[in-house]
Amino acid sequence: MIAKLRGIVDTIGEDYAIIDVNGVGYLVFASAKTLAKLPRGGSASILVETVVREDSITLFGFADAWEKEWFLTLTKVQGVGAKVCLSILSVLTPNQLAQAVSAQDKASFTRASGVGPKLAARIVTELKDKIVTIPMEATVKSDLNSTIEGDAATETEAYEDAVVEMQSTADDTKIEDAISALVNLGYQRIEAYRAVNLALKDNPDADVSALIKAALKEFATKEI
Repeated sequence: MIAKLRGIVDTIGEDYAIIDVNGVGYLVFASAKTLAKLPRGGSASILVETVVREDSITLFGFADAWEKEWFLTLTKVQGVGAKVCLSILSVLTPNQLAQAVSAQDKASFTRASGVGPKLAARIVTELKDKIVTIPMEATVKSDLNSTIEGDAATETEAYEDAVVEMQSTADDTKIEDAISALVNLGYQRIEAYRAVNLALKDNPDADVSALIKAALKEFATKEI
């Protein structure tokens, strides 16, 4: 069973990355938040959950152990498959997930693609007595962040700073609306996520319209 990969980030797609480990490319599915931290062409290590079925072996990757813990917890809920789980993790951080479950906030889960009101209600109901703690390794340092080197590290740190800023100062609905608007314009969600994060860092009080305009400028001035 594969539990961790360390190598060069060869490709980043809509919901996956290809990690080149000594010439072997591993296809790893991941949330938008994890993919946003990966340095394209740079070195990184990523935690992995290997799902083995009769006809396939699928790898799911995570930036840190807490996100992986939530993945394992969410996929135990009836109706929440791995892909739906990644969709949830793309719009909610582990901390936001804990708050949403604690507050029985069904609306937060319906923001994720593939999660309707009934499934959202089931999730908060089944998890209301669950406590998803931060694993010991996650309290020290993220595996992904600790192995990025050189110029890739600088780029990733910029994205991480934007994510922290986003989580601490912004209205999540506003951010999601801006990302959705960019996706509707034809941009990939991972690209839109990065652009909005960077735009929000420079414009923390921006409304949805201003965020979209600033994100479009990011696309125009930098290859995401």
